[in-house]
Amino acid sequence: MSTTEINYIPSTNGSNQLHVMKWKPEGEVKAILQISHGMIEHIGRYDDFAKYLNSKNILVVGNDHLGHGKTVHSKEELGYFNAEDSSQTVVNDLYEVTKYTKALYPNVPYFILGHSMGSFMARRYLMTYGRKVDGAIIMGTGYQSASVLKFGELVYKFLKPIKGTNYRSKLMKACTIGRYNKAFAPNRTSCDWLATNQEAVDIYMKDEYCQFDFTINGYNTIINTFKFINQSSNIAKIPKDLPILFVAGKEDPVGDKGEGVKKVYTAFKKAGISNMKLKLYSGLRHEILNEVGKEEVYQDIYKWLRMNLGVREYN
Repeated sequence: MSTTEINYIPSTNGSNQLHVMKWKPEGEVKAILQISHGMIEHIGRYDDFAKYLNSKNILVVGNDHLGHGKTVHSKEELGYFNAEDSSQTVVNDLYEVTKYTKALYPNVPYFILGHSMGSFMARRYLMTYGRKVDGAIIMGTGYQSASVLKFGELVYKFLKPIKGTNYRSKLMKACTIGRYNKAFAPNRTSCDWLATNQEAVDIYMKDEYCQFDFTINGYNTIINTFKFINQSSNIAKIPKDLPILFVAGKEDPVGDKGEGVKKVYTAFKKAGISNMKLKLYSGLRHEILNEVGKEEVYQDIYKWLRMNLGVREYN
């Protein structure tokens, strides 16, 4: 058994209130996992996974990012982050959730999991607040080259003075998530790339907080995040002894079918980060927590958490 709590804490942007969900196990809390969710989704979608971890005495917490879920002031704000320093603001918000949770549960092993866009933010989090956690799970991550980022920047700079930062560009969508479905043609839906699990895809497509297009501000936020996390000088700021688990579907287009994930793993290894593990799941696509076969993923994450609780007793 577990209980779910909803709280609101101030965003570091000084305007929004972060919608925070906390899944509490019935017994003693032996570890905490904070989740940084992906693009065009929300923290509530992790309910099943969170309850599984609750059954193992692990508390799960996470917030809706700016521009997502119930953190927005209105539906018109979906897909828009922040006017200034939006990438850093999202990461600072993640740390606010960390501080909020640690104040409630001091001296409990603390881990962070980032999925997809949330993994990009989690990678930046580790470069800024890496000493505040005991380990990290980087899920469904990817790599973008400097040339791709430069093209995105040029499109943004062209559109911004003409359309404004709230503009939802079909071109930017087509160049990013719009191309992911092509690998799975003929397509049943526009989101086949998410999972082989058709039921999970259908649930996603009926979710009102998953049915919006990003603004160009949103895309530019991701571009700026990649520019930051790609820099070797920033990767070098991640604690060298931090346990990190990379997991992704082998058919995930965000990770270039595993090749992008391997590039990130290699960059971390080159920076001297030594306690890492990488696992690619054959046949699975982007949302491995919602896939057919998700039970294996759940168990692998739990086993990794147990293995990395350090000297603390865990029965």
